[in-house]
Amino acid sequence: MGDKVPVLKQGPYLIASIQTALTDAGWLEFQDDLLSRVGRFRSRGVIIDMTLLDVLDSFSTRTVRALAQSLKLRGAETVIVGIQPEVAMAMVQLGLVGRFEEINTGLDLEEGLAGLDKLTGEGMAQDVG
Repeated sequence: MGDKVPVLKQGPYLIASIQTALTDAGWLEFQDDLLSRVGRFRSRGVIIDMTLLDVLDSFSTRTVRALAQSLKLRGAETVIVGIQPEVAMAMVQLGLVGRFEEINTGLDLEEGLAGLDKLTGEGMAQDVG
């Protein structure tokens, strides 16, 4: 299946880089995989990198929001990074932003790591460079 999202373990964090548009089934598979990995690796934080996505529809937005909430219940903070300017504008115009209000976001991976460090009290950001 072409919907597999690569996930890298970096210390207490997982970094998931969405590299292509996912089908609805792909989003659900990604959600299940990430929730499972957080438990298996006892991860304290997750970064979901959306840099390569040029569209985010209502289903994917709802799924990411539900995923972040579920990860929080599993003990992991989430930071979404790399939302492209045109995707951000489209989300505002479509009224999808309200679904992201309580989700932590960052410009890029470096900002995401710093955000997770702050949220979790861990110290990974200074190791990246």
